Amino acid sequence: MTVMVDIRSVHKSFGSLDVLKGIDLAVRAGEVTVILGYRRSGDRLYELREREVPRQRTRIGFVFQNFNLFPHLTVLDNIIEAPVSALKRPRKDAVETARRLLDRVGLAEKADAYPRHLSGGQQLGVPPGRSGTGGGWPIRAPR
Repeated sequence: MTVMVDIRSVHKSFGSLDVLKGIDLAVRAGEVTVILGYRRSGDRLYELREREVPRQRTRIGFVFQNFNLFPHLTVLDNIIEAPVSALKRPRKDAVETARRLLDRVGLAEKADAYPRHLSGGQQLGVPPGRSGTGGGWPIRAPR
C-alpha cells in the first residue's frame, strides 16, 4: 500500500530532557493511526511555514473530541470553507462535492442548518463530510 504519511527520525527535548528519540512513523492508505499523549500549549514536533499550514491540513483528516464547527456558518459553509479558502476551488464545485458527501453521511437535509440546530450525533457527521472536500481522505466518526 501507498505510504501517505512518512515521518523519520523525530527528536524532541525540553532542555536536557529528551522526550522523543529518533521516532519513525509510516501510515499507509486506509490505515487508522492514533497518536495520544500529553501536550503542553505551544509545544511542536515540527514546524511548517505559516503559508504551508492550510494546504497541509487539507491532506489529512482529523477527528477531534469536539465538533470544531464554526457556529456562525451553516453546515454546508463549514464544509466548503477549506476547499474554497485554502485550495482556491470554485465555490460551485465545492458546494456540489459537499452536497454529495453530506448525502453519503445521511445529512443532506441539514446543509442549510446551523450547528446549534443539529444533535450531537449529527454534528459528528459534519467533519467526515468536511474532510472529504479538501483533497484529503474521508473519515468516519462514530455516531
